[in-house]
Amino acid sequence: MDNENIKDIVKDKYAQAAVRAASGKSSCCETSPASSLDGCDPITSNLYGDSEASAIPEEALRASLGCGNPTALAKLQPGEIVLDLGSGGGIDVLLSARRVGPTGKAYGLDMTDEMLALAEQNKLKSGLMNVEFLKGEIENIPLPDDSVNVIVSNCVINLSGDKDRVLREAFRVLKPGGRFAISDVVVRGEVPQEIRRSMELWVGCVAGALSEAEYREKLATAGFASVDIEVTRVYDVNDAREFLCASGIGGDDIASQVQDKFVSAFVRAVKPMQAKSCCGPSCCA
Repeated sequence: MDNENIKDIVKDKYAQAAVRAASGKSSCCETSPASSLDGCDPITSNLYGDSEASAIPEEALRASLGCGNPTALAKLQPGEIVLDLGSGGGIDVLLSARRVGPTGKAYGLDMTDEMLALAEQNKLKSGLMNVEFLKGEIENIPLPDDSVNVIVSNCVINLSGDKDRVLREAFRVLKPGGRFAISDVVVRGEVPQEIRRSMELWVGCVAGALSEAEYREKLATAGFASVDIEVTRVYDVNDAREFLCASGIGGDDIASQVQDKFVSAFVRAVKPMQAKSCCGPSCCA
């Protein structure tokens, strides 16, 4: 399936998630009550602490479809400029904005109109002034070269059909010395074709998962240094059974094939101080 078809499917699913969150339901279960904010699948649940959840609008938390908490691990500093790739309802943007303070700024980039509308509502409710949401694709970031200190992302890069371009763009907009600090799902070993073919799982950030070796190689090719991948959660066979059955793929034989093969990980890298972004035909084509 080509990248444009993937984008269309992702837009549709995330638009539905935004509508559900705005209506008072959890983004991952149409039947979830508004009070059920801890998620309903093994990947998106229990990612944020009580202090973080209380600092942002409920709608932002309900719209979360991530697999980690990159803002807690990115060690954001006051005055820094942060960009969240695939910002959804804005949860990580709002948390980042609080961490960098009024002298810093947090950008959120998303391609889904419904998510952007929800994010703008959440921005107003938060009262934060150092937040800006941008419409665009993570393969074509609408910011100039060397313009941000930190890039965060929460289980979104897996959704792209052109991850190399995403990483090149991330490298381009980071200032020299800037940090790439994302949460994503990483796969260990071979994955059954039934999963790779399931676009439901791709949208759920599983079927598009890179291996640890692939992530390291792609980051290095884009120009990054000091690559580190830290596993934050390992999914067992029971977790696998949940998301496989939800996508119409059942059977213990399939679930056993993904035992411990999917993990949430914090992926870190740095743009070298001497690096300069380039968008000429020889380096960003």
